[in-house]
Amino acid sequence: MTFDDMRRRGAAVRDIPLPHVLTCWGASRDRRDKRQWRTAVGPLSVTGSKFMSWHRQVGGGGAIDLVMHLGEMDYLEAVMWLEKHFSSHTAVLSASGGPTPSASSGKQPESRVLQLPVPDHDKLEQVRRYLIYQRCLEASILEPLLAAEKIYADGRGNAVFLMVAGKANRPIGAELRGTAHRVWRGMAPGSRKDSGYFWVGANGSTRIVLCESAIDAISCFQRNRACICISTAGVRANPCWLSGLIARSFEIHCGFDADPPGDRSAIAMIAQHPSIQRLRPPAHDWNDVLRDGSC
Repeated sequence: MTFDDMRRRGAAVRDIPLPHVLTCWGASRDRRDKRQWRTAVGPLSVTGSKFMSWHRQVGGGGAIDLVMHLGEMDYLEAVMWLEKHFSSHTAVLSASGGPTPSASSGKQPESRVLQLPVPDHDKLEQVRRYLIYQRCLEASILEPLLAAEKIYADGRGNAVFLMVAGKANRPIGAELRGTAHRVWRGMAPGSRKDSGYFWVGANGSTRIVLCESAIDAISCFQRNRACICISTAGVRANPCWLSGLIARSFEIHCGFDADPPGDRSAIAMIAQHPSIQRLRPPAHDWNDVLRDGSC
């Protein structure tokens, strides 16, 4: 990679708002002081694009610096993490319900209202082929999810993974994944990640594995059909719905990626909920486990 390539990639992710990065990382905002955040490496204060770690007496500016601090990564590792978790600045705003141009004009931001993509049945075969042939997911698992529209295709050929809440499986959002040549991932505008999740699994199972994405959840279930696999839609140490699952006596495993962010978030999760066990993928993530076996 040339210096110009690295500079270009850095410029594309540096201005991602710090609260969005912290939320994706699994940090929680102080209810009394919105500038303060609790993270696995100690409390942080955020002012605009600047942050300060009071325990370590280290500060910085921009999303790259923040990820380097949170994950003890080098510059390129931080850029790659941001590229993986935020496909574009617009996708980040949509994922977290952040401000949009309409907000600055005094109108209600559209991203606060759930806007699920409209299904496009003509693009469904493109999505199906992507998931089977590029992601190595078995048709026997996908077909019931597609039939129930827990997975569907939108007008751009993106795979849409529906996030639901409650016994009624009420839609509260969706993970989006590009299926064309350009690698892309994001969230449907207005998605409320703390209200629900995408899941796949065996009805009646008492064992849950938490994964970082819907594709990873399906991949994990493909390896173990006796569990329920849930996507946290990003690295998140303490989703609001997690305590409810623990209270129902589920055996919960943290199956986050085998990388510094995944490991750190797993440690933070287990520190808050000691009954949870770490289940580290034997490859970087659960989908890589399938693809390493060459489907």
